Amino acid sequence: MQKLDFKKQDKALYTAKAGSFALIDVPEMAFLMIDGAGDPNSDPAYARAVGALYALSYGLKFHGKARGLDHVVPPLEGLWWANDMASFETGDKAQWKWRMMIRQPDWVNAAELAAVLEATQAKMVKKKDAPTDAATLGNVRLERFAEGLSVQTLHLGPYDEEAPLLRELHESYLPQQGLHPHGLHHEIYLNDPSRVAPEKLRTILRQPVGRI
Repeated sequence: MQKLDFKKQDKALYTAKAGSFALIDVPEMAFLMIDGAGDPNSDPAYARAVGALYALSYGLKFHGKARGLDHVVPPLEGLWWANDMASFETGDKAQWKWRMMIRQPDWVNAAELAAVLEATQAKMVKKKDAPTDAATLGNVRLERFAEGLSVQTLHLGPYDEEAPLLRELHESYLPQQGLHPHGLHHEIYLNDPSRVAPEKLRTILRQPVGRI
């Protein structure tokens, strides 16, 4: 059985160089998504949302594998915004809004998700210290998402230290290239913050753009 690995199939979407910006064209893809708001470091709703995405993503992986459709569960991704974008500069995380996502193979559809959702909710009810709950699982949706022309780069280190790189992107690179932001700030988490030191975190920062 051949295992689908998005990071190998679509390498340009999951690789970037630190210290440089690259223009890429991001196609339409299918994602499991869940929306929320608040500080991702302290709000339990954020942890439950991420737990729900992983629970369903692995549920779909094993559901497909039983039918000969195996794949590697890809990295967690997030879209971030706020009513007052200055809250990202000031670090007022309580004002942040987020949409967390995990990409899915094209065979995943509403019926497949519904079957896995029902089974996963039943498992979580029986589990002690479950990473999520039935209600949060029910808020996850399957949606196709396209960004088109985008600029991306690699940030090395803690998430809280992204601001200078983002400032360079928006205040220097985009104007110099005749580009403007068009869409939400996008992050792709290439490693697990619970398993590596903050200084070793690798995060792709992506900004959809349009030409001036």
